[in-house]
Amino acid sequence: MRAKKPPDPRAQARKAALNALKRAQRTADKAGIELSEWEGEFLGSVAQRIQTYGRAFGDPEKGGAGEAMSVNQTIKLKEIAAKAQGAKKGGERKPMSRGKGFGRRDAARSARASESPTDE
Repeated sequence: MRAKKPPDPRAQARKAALNALKRAQRTADKAGIELSEWEGEFLGSVAQRIQTYGRAFGDPEKGGAGEAMSVNQTIKLKEIAAKAQGAKKGGERKPMSRGKGFGRRDAARSARASESPTDE
């Protein structure tokens, strides 16, 4: 009995990218959300380039060697998918907290303890 060949990571990435593109388009169609002309053209052209060349970008510095889409294309696809699902722009992000700085923890506790009112 012969061992199976390991799956080709480039073929897997290509298939995953095509499925993600189709899923985003299908979700937008089902939800009745109209994608802009640019977004529709983006989905179509990226899918066509992946089918033809195996990847949608030419410059190797713009994405990983085994990836089918560049980093920016992946970000745009996620934005389009979020729009298709009806998610608000920007998501549910909270603003940055102020933080506590680099001071010693014991010093902050002792300072609070000394500021507390005493029973006089």
